[in-house]
Amino acid sequence: MDTQKIAVIGAGTMGNGIAQVFAAGGLDVLMTDINAAAVQRGLAAIGKSLDRLVARQKLSVEESTATLGRIRTATALDAVAESDMVVEAATENIDLKLKIFADLDRIAKREAILASNTSSISLTRIAAATQRPAQVIGMHFFNPVPVMALVEIIRALQTSDETFAAVEALTRKIGKTPVEVNNSPGFVANRILLPMLNEAVFCLYERLASAEDIDTVMKLGMAHPMGPLALADLIGLDTCLSILEVLYEGFKDPKYRPCPLWREKVDAGHLGRKSGRGFFFYA
Repeated sequence: MDTQKIAVIGAGTMGNGIAQVFAAGGLDVLMTDINAAAVQRGLAAIGKSLDRLVARQKLSVEESTATLGRIRTATALDAVAESDMVVEAATENIDLKLKIFADLDRIAKREAILASNTSSISLTRIAAATQRPAQVIGMHFFNPVPVMALVEIIRALQTSDETFAAVEALTRKIGKTPVEVNNSPGFVANRILLPMLNEAVFCLYERLASAEDIDTVMKLGMAHPMGPLALADLIGLDTCLSILEVLYEGFKDPKYRPCPLWREKVDAGHLGRKSGRGFFFYA
């Protein structure tokens, strides 16, 4: 399969990062979102990210300009019709993703691959919402996308070897490291990571230590580059809660039970860096 034209659904933190790395890899990218303001915020974020790379001398001004020049935008889903592959990077909500994939199945050309950046939701279930389940796959990037090397490539039960091979090759082409994962709640990364974050939140909830001291324990005691509560703020507390709920529902195992403090924070709108406040405050 030749994948030269990529569409990305969603211009938020993950979507604009994914669009950036595909464009930096020399591919033509269409980035879509539901309104023009969201698209413009996504483009502005890409511009700032590229400026940082130029300032650190990891990218030339010419390369930055060329990368931006490969990105088109749209607010209508119909614009993806000629794309070779579509990567969905919408909110971690099963009903929304099922609707998007049903729509993409109707709009995208028959040979196009449909990928999801879901961090926990069943790819088998997503694939079943289409008439091309063999061409549906998970492509789970990590935040910040331009920096993080890993991509979990998740096979739905229906995913064909041809689809997997095409996505694996594309992942390497854009300079990322692919890891093959079979479909299961939370896949590998979040099945390991989220219980650790959840336990850190329980420590805070039970007042064992302050948020600062909990993160210090993990940074100095376990040599983690970032504490678990700061990492949760970076990921987004609403996203973390969604993943934990998928794990808890999928396995019916109490070890995945979300700490009540997650819901309290999310209900208050304290979502982490993106809202200016989570377990810590942000300017």
